Amino acid sequence: MIDLHTHTTNSDGTDSPHALINKALSAGIKVLGVTDHDTTSGWEDAIRARRADLHLALGAEISCLTDDGVAVHMLGLLFDGQNSQMQIMLEESRDSRLPRMRKMTELLTADGIDISLDEVFAAMPEGATLGRPHLADALVAKGHVASRDEAFADLLHNGSKYYVTHLAPTPEDAIRTIRSAGGVAVIAHPFATRRGQTLSAMSFPSLIEAGLNGVEVDHRDHSQDERQQLRGIAGDLGLVITGASDYHGTGKLNSIGENQTDPAEWERLESMADARRVVTE
Repeated sequence: MIDLHTHTTNSDGTDSPHALINKALSAGIKVLGVTDHDTTSGWEDAIRARRADLHLALGAEISCLTDDGVAVHMLGLLFDGQNSQMQIMLEESRDSRLPRMRKMTELLTADGIDISLDEVFAAMPEGATLGRPHLADALVAKGHVASRDEAFADLLHNGSKYYVTHLAPTPEDAIRTIRSAGGVAVIAHPFATRRGQTLSAMSFPSLIEAGLNGVEVDHRDHSQDERQQLRGIAGDLGLVITGASDYHGTGKLNSIGENQTDPAEWERLESMADARRVVTE
């Protein structure tokens, strides 16, 4: 079993890297992608917790914005974690999250949904990358909503009047940076319409030109029609097809390993990195 997209408490998951590793082992995962939002800070703990029969594909999920304002998530896997350009891009994205969160709490409070930045910080694990799931958790704690899912469905989705974008690289810039750091780039859940505005098929040529390696097809937020369309695009463009859980622990319904990547597709994807960086020992 190969699951290339998961999160820990180093971003917006609810499991520590150690707990994530244990759950992956219990689920029978053989290759696990640890891909926290805009950070590599969980890599070291994940490596320490790893056991012999679990291989790690370390990476990050990079928050991007197209030139016309569509939010896109790009999975970077198997890149050199010491690459300065990569770390600068991740740091700049993290730094932009605070003013964004301040504005979102102000918009909510102005509409009578009282929530403060301090309450969001209180809901955020130490060392985590600030994000909307922490605002969702604060809203749950305050009694405004019953769950993270309800918070996103009603208040925090990309089309909500409370949604605020943050400074972010374009998907093409993120791909080029990932590739220059020796890694591979896979666009995450690109047709997930339940999340709000999405990419169109016409967006893929520029992503291919930038160096895109793969597309996450099998994902909880893709309908069967969306999966079928993406398989066709991937086949036409020679992209690797991946599947993943996008596991966040108790913060979302996603179960670890609920969608997986075919071993042959994983082998093809891994071969596209400039060095073998899968952690096996």
